[in-house]
Amino acid sequence: MAIAVFWHHESMTNHLTPVQTDNALPYPALAQHLQALLRDPTVTVPARLVQSLAGGGSFFVMPATDARLAISKLITFIPDNAARGLPSIQGDVVVFDATTGQRLCILDGPTVTARRTAAVSLLAAQKLARNTDGPLLVVGAGVQGHSHVEAFAAGLGVREVWVASRSAPSADALVRHCHSLGLRAQRVNDADAALIHCPLVVSSTSAQAVALRAMPRPDAFVAAVGAFTPRMVEWDAAICRRLDAEGTLVVDTRDADHEAGDLLQAGIAVDALPTLGDVIGQTPVWTGCVSSRSGGPVFFKSCGWAGWDLAAARCAVEAGGLAR
Repeated sequence: MAIAVFWHHESMTNHLTPVQTDNALPYPALAQHLQALLRDPTVTVPARLVQSLAGGGSFFVMPATDARLAISKLITFIPDNAARGLPSIQGDVVVFDATTGQRLCILDGPTVTARRTAAVSLLAAQKLARNTDGPLLVVGAGVQGHSHVEAFAAGLGVREVWVASRSAPSADALVRHCHSLGLRAQRVNDADAALIHCPLVVSSTSAQAVALRAMPRPDAFVAAVGAFTPRMVEWDAAICRRLDAEGTLVVDTRDADHEAGDLLQAGIAVDALPTLGDVIGQTPVWTGCVSSRSGGPVFFKSCGWAGWDLAAARCAVEAGGLAR
């Protein structure tokens, strides 16, 4: 059936602003859409195109379809844009009706990326974390640090956050944001030392160099999101190998087989690891992994996937009052 567009708010057009995109993607609902997408056999996600740019950045073309929608995320990633006063990620997510080809809406790309990435970590934590009491340690106080705090507060009920960053002003800004959400928060200067106190950990650095060199506590859940290319890294290779031996490693999708920089640089056979879809579907790969492990930290490696953007489009379509 064709989908007609009916945005109820007079000021809302089919080209959503960052604020409108933000409001259309509440974290608990977005996590539910992510889970539903992983169970949908009509979803098709081709390999994304990553084109190097002359200035040292990358241009990403990320399509995905299901029985009703077709989307493509078109974004640029420029690592040194902070020096220019510009965001590192810019672009859009274009959403089409899969039956008629009609463009339904355009979502703000950086907002979708921030919120769906944090929602993927939230879904993984909901399924895999053994101790959700907190504190939550966030290493890296940029956009992803902010979005993960919001997601874990909204979806897990986290009430205390510790923030570590190479930039004290950035860490302090995230602490203030936590306070604005009614959370207890503090800046910590040594992320490695803080790991023993925090059963929830998010690493969301720029991933240009190793930021964590200590072992998470045995009951920890770690969402590692900063390194999403083979050359990027946040976690020390020796720690990754210990996590592989003593804990449980899970990747977001099979795309991580060639993109999970931390694990690839540690020499880990990423293609043998279970995915979040395996966890959701309780596949033999996942049940076999569980039976072979006895405790130890859970390390969830997230690299990104256009399917997550499709789930965000589904969520926005529903939130925007688009007729089914």
